[in-house]
Amino acid sequence: MKIQEVAQILEEFAPLAHAEDFDNVGLLVGNPETEVTGILVTLDTLENVVDEAIEKGHNLIVSFHPIIFKGLKRLTGANYVERAVIKAIENQIAIYSIHTALDNNPFGVNAKICEVLEIQNPQILIPKKETLKKLTTYVPEKEAKMLREALFAVGAGDIGKYSHCSFNVRGTGSFKAEDGANPSVGEVGQTHFEKEEQINVVFSFEKEKQVIQTLLQNHPYEEVAYEIYAMENTSAYLGMGMIGTLEKEMEVEDFLHEVKQKMNIPCIRHSELLQKKVKKVAVLGGSGGFAIGAAKKAKADIFLTADLKYHQFFEAEKKIVLADIGHFESEQFTKNLLVDYLTEKIPSFAVALSESVTNPIKYL
Repeated sequence: MKIQEVAQILEEFAPLAHAEDFDNVGLLVGNPETEVTGILVTLDTLENVVDEAIEKGHNLIVSFHPIIFKGLKRLTGANYVERAVIKAIENQIAIYSIHTALDNNPFGVNAKICEVLEIQNPQILIPKKETLKKLTTYVPEKEAKMLREALFAVGAGDIGKYSHCSFNVRGTGSFKAEDGANPSVGEVGQTHFEKEEQINVVFSFEKEKQVIQTLLQNHPYEEVAYEIYAMENTSAYLGMGMIGTLEKEMEVEDFLHEVKQKMNIPCIRHSELLQKKVKKVAVLGGSGGFAIGAAKKAKADIFLTADLKYHQFFEAEKKIVLADIGHFESEQFTKNLLVDYLTEKIPSFAVALSESVTNPIKYL
């Protein structure tokens, strides 16, 4: 199996187009045509992780965080980023990062937190915007079913938990084939009227190239009339953070102690504890201060995230409890999630969970 094939499997689960614009995801180091000897999954690609990959004979590291985030202007080994990249290159080890492509996944980072904490009926906290597009095209009635099925087969018409969604209108199209044309119906030089169907299908924006290719390959006309519209709809199945409910409401202190125990967290920084029980819980793995407003708007009793700044705790305003559970701690189960996914997809292949410690924060 080549690196590119593993990348395709990962991108079936978390398409790179779903990552945030600021992010750096995908294959960061290595040749996509290289044969894979084994996969090591980690949260961070540090030197000790590269050493572990060398020791285990694995030449592909799948990392949640990208070791190369900003552009590298030189490789001299002057800092931990350059040293890790140099060692990977010297030992022909590839590095793939998935980061916010998995953050935005409904079965990704935040779903895993909800699973560990037994948060029920989780929904996306901040739905991602402008993720849908619509195709409108016109095809002879007798060819319409065939074209629809071809479009459905590549994911057009998928809306949430529904598939094969389309809207169809029958009418009459006209055209005149000029000299040099090769029309599938009608005659050159004569205006032709054809009974047609207008087909409308919605698709996820990252599938646009595939949808257009399928349309052109399966449409009977020599020149295909079609329109692509960008839609402003938000996606209920794609976005940052999640919110759900506990099976039974709990005292806030009891809930925070349970979070510490289930997620092996040494300490939790939090805002003022309110005199009401916790039932509705919002979570966002990693730096989630930007989502405080969304958690309050969703009427969460408590918001679990990381990297909250001093002044952000004031934003609780006695309406919500803000709890900083630590960046590493909030994302620690992500590598388990990726190992489980890759093992299921490539059961005969060596996929290992990194044993290297990469949390830079220590506690007394």
